[in-house]
Amino acid sequence: MFRQDCSHHLLTTILPFWENLTDWERGGWFGYVNHDLSVARDAHKGCILNSRILWTFSTAARVTGDKSLLRYARHAFAFLPHFEDTERGGVYWSVTFDGKPLDTTKHTYNQAFAIYALSAYYRLTGNPKALFAANQLFQCVENHCRDAGGYGEAYDRFWNPESNEKLSENGVMAERTMNTLLHVFEGYSGLYQATQAPEVGTELRALLDIWGKHMFQPEKRRQEVFFDKNYHSLIDLQSYGHDIESAWLLDWGCDLLGDAALAEKVHRMTDVLAQSVLERGFDGEAVCNEIEKGVTDTDRIWWVQSEAIVGFVHMLEKHPEQKQYGEAAAKVWKYILRQLVDSRENSEWFWKVDITGKPVKKLTIVDPWKCPYHNGRM
Repeated sequence: MFRQDCSHHLLTTILPFWENLTDWERGGWFGYVNHDLSVARDAHKGCILNSRILWTFSTAARVTGDKSLLRYARHAFAFLPHFEDTERGGVYWSVTFDGKPLDTTKHTYNQAFAIYALSAYYRLTGNPKALFAANQLFQCVENHCRDAGGYGEAYDRFWNPESNEKLSENGVMAERTMNTLLHVFEGYSGLYQATQAPEVGTELRALLDIWGKHMFQPEKRRQEVFFDKNYHSLIDLQSYGHDIESAWLLDWGCDLLGDAALAEKVHRMTDVLAQSVLERGFDGEAVCNEIEKGVTDTDRIWWVQSEAIVGFVHMLEKHPEQKQYGEAAAKVWKYILRQLVDSRENSEWFWKVDITGKPVKKLTIVDPWKCPYHNGRM
């Protein structure tokens, strides 16, 4: 469809923007770019952002064959140890601009993204240190974050549970979240793709079992989002972005296992999620953010539109006769180019725009969450 356009945009807009933010002097990447495009060079550096950058450049270098991108992947890999707790294992939430521990929370979400990134770097380079680090983090998650029901969320530096402000939203405090579980599945899928390790495959199956029992609600045609420890849903909410992201990501990870019976079950679930997003969340030009208690948030967020294209194209490949998915993907791409891509020099995409297409100026162009992972992956 628009493969060449997306490839051109990746190589001429997204990756060059992030290349220009490399902190060659102190390591990693500059962690904040304000809406006015001023770079906060002494801002703290988040592990999520660094991991996502490592994943992006590692995967882009491998997929495109552009050897110049390897330099940036190596730079991101070299900075990742600054987030590591070498005594107790795991990675911290953030460090100072010069790489000293700052927020020493060890969030399961954070560990998962570091695993995902290290696995991608290992696939690119074959560096055994990357694989060793990924396996160490996998063991940390299983030893400290895993419990009888699934996976917890936030921990202090000694792996004592903390409250989960970082991954709780919409006025609730969640002890379990769909978002964290999704990205544990993603990180483990990346590790399994790189290694085919049986123990990782076992945990992927366990995660899919949790998904079928607790996350996916077939009668509502959506996933629940925030839970207490016993998986009681805390809010009436559908996150369109997470549902369409899950629709392709769960298929991808499940298919790596090579289990036809399991794949058939998971594929039926993800079909429902994608169709629900197309019918409820897509308004003819873009995908809305979410619907809470019957009220739709119509803002267009950068990552939601990126995952919508990946998810819709995946569904078209899965069901070639369902042309509506290809048509929707093409419309979202046109919307991205028209409204979300920032045309200013030395910029990338806006975080979000409102339904009229007006950028939300209080939001940054780069911060610990605003990264090249979603649109770069798209």
